[in-house]
Amino acid sequence: MITVLRIGHRISRDKRITTHVALVARAFGADNIMIDTEDKKIEGTILSTCNRFGGDFKVESGVDTKKILRDWDGNIIHLTMYGDKLDNSINKIDKKKDLLVIVGAEKVPPQIYEKAD
Repeated sequence: MITVLRIGHRISRDKRITTHVALVARAFGADNIMIDTEDKKIEGTILSTCNRFGGDFKVESGVDTKKILRDWDGNIIHLTMYGDKLDNSINKIDKKKDLLVIVGAEKVPPQIYEKAD
């Protein structure tokens, strides 16, 4: 299972970017997206698109990021411009485990960098 965790979503600023993150995740085969800020409107927008174009993609907003990181039993990937090149990191991913892909908006807390595989 592939889950995208969108952190730092600001309702007034990030609705287009978060929607794009969700729809790209869906198109690339992710199973769901979790958004840290509760935003029922963006949930509806994403689900409406999924209903029109198909697929079994789920969306949930208002999730507890710290709990997700604490309880995640799989790989954690943080998409950041400061990270390793994909070619250097791809072989470190255990393909038998679930994958959590973190996409930040505002400043990302240090624990994200610490928890990421």
